[in-house]
Amino acid sequence: MDASQLLRGALDAAVLAVVAERDGYGYDVLRRLRAAGLTDVGDASVYGTLRRLYRAGALTSYVEPSDEGPHRRYYGMTERGRAQLAEARSVWGDFSRALTNLLESNVEVTA
Repeated sequence: MDASQLLRGALDAAVLAVVAERDGYGYDVLRRLRAAGLTDVGDASVYGTLRRLYRAGALTSYVEPSDEGPHRRYYGMTERGRAQLAEARSVWGDFSRALTNLLESNVEVTA
């Protein structure tokens, strides 16, 4: 099974979970996702997801200067983002339980 396919469907929830923990700029969010075990996540995917979630009203955005180079755009959660994360947690929990039950059982599937 290709993990990148699974990641594509769950990236919004993963990014929201990371930003819910604390505000972060693009590379910081990417680093935290990778540290959490999502090592195959791509830079462009995370930056695109942050911008899309911001445009959808799930994230706020603000700029802060950086001692290490150009300014950084930080992202934080909105109420809409918190609601979207809560829904994603519920949907993922239901899906994960159902798939785990299927994969761990010896149920014969008939057409």
